Amino acid sequence: MTAMSEHSSSAPAGLVGLYRRIIKLPEHIPFSLVQLAARGAVAHVFWQSAQSKLASWPVTLQLFANEYNLPFIDPSIAAPLATTAEITGSVLIFLGLFSRLAALMLLGVVSVIQIFVYPENWAEHLLWASLLLLVLTRGAGVFSLDHVAELTLSASRK
Repeated sequence: MTAMSEHSSSAPAGLVGLYRRIIKLPEHIPFSLVQLAARGAVAHVFWQSAQSKLASWPVTLQLFANEYNLPFIDPSIAAPLATTAEITGSVLIFLGLFSRLAALMLLGVVSVIQIFVYPENWAEHLLWASLLLLVLTRGAGVFSLDHVAELTLSASRK
């Protein structure tokens, strides 16, 4: 009877152990892959936005003048400024070059959109901000030009 009770008591521990091992499998995914995915996703959002602005510049100017109504800045200045920030930010984030600066810049864009343009779209903006905050706080990761630059600078200091 002792062998039976030992076997039955070790079975749940075995299942619990297996369960714990299975749920910890994603922890083996390199964080740099998560950073790369975040960079690619958020870069795509802002690249597409900039491309749609450039595809119909007169409509973009109209939107900035009539729909967006940004305070303190003329639409003829705001439109090219926003488009430039989106293009520059998306390229830098994608390449992982000056990525923290680019993330900060795009967080500014997201903040303006959230506060002044489409506050009702807060969930989408929160998603973008989360990806940008990941890059801002943790960097671009190993698969980035920032990492290459850091390795090069470290080697030149020795």
